[in-house]
Amino acid sequence: MSNPQEAVKLNKNAQMKREAVAEIAEKIKNAQSVIVLSSSGVTVAEITALRAKFREAGVEYKVLKNTLVRRALEDLDISSLDDVLTGPSAFAFGLQDPVSPAKIISDYMAEAKANNKFTIKAGLVEGNYMDPAGVQALAKLPSREVLIAKMMGSLNAPATNLVGVLSATLRSLVYAVDAVRKQKAETEA
Repeated sequence: MSNPQEAVKLNKNAQMKREAVAEIAEKIKNAQSVIVLSSSGVTVAEITALRAKFREAGVEYKVLKNTLVRRALEDLDISSLDDVLTGPSAFAFGLQDPVSPAKIISDYMAEAKANNKFTIKAGLVEGNYMDPAGVQALAKLPSREVLIAKMMGSLNAPATNLVGVLSATLRSLVYAVDAVRKQKAETEA
């Protein structure tokens, strides 16, 4: 390289790429799930609507270069997505719960009849590979809040039943004592 300005520019580009790879690796590591999508032919309005739904659910949606993602995955020792990182790719990072990205994408594809525009390539849930069918199955799971509510209801049911049984027993005891009191009052009178 005879031109020092070109060398500085190349160094800057390499540094920017390293930073981008580190940022992507951090996103993947911190995300509870990552869904890889192909979104060719999607309009700006459709992407904007989808991004709004993602934001509401705490999901981050990014279009990233496959080479940078591949390098980030190499840094994390994840090779399961190598085959799907071809063509245009978008990534939905589930930061709050693993189900939200899959559910939003699946619902959006059904509502917008955008099956020909969006394709689920694969996913990672807590570092484990999921094929497109697995991502669709994940989308059918209830949300974290619903699961917690169901669990709390299940845990609360035995306590509620115990309170009911105990109050019924106390009520029976009160009725029995009252009946004895009435019987004694009748025999004394």
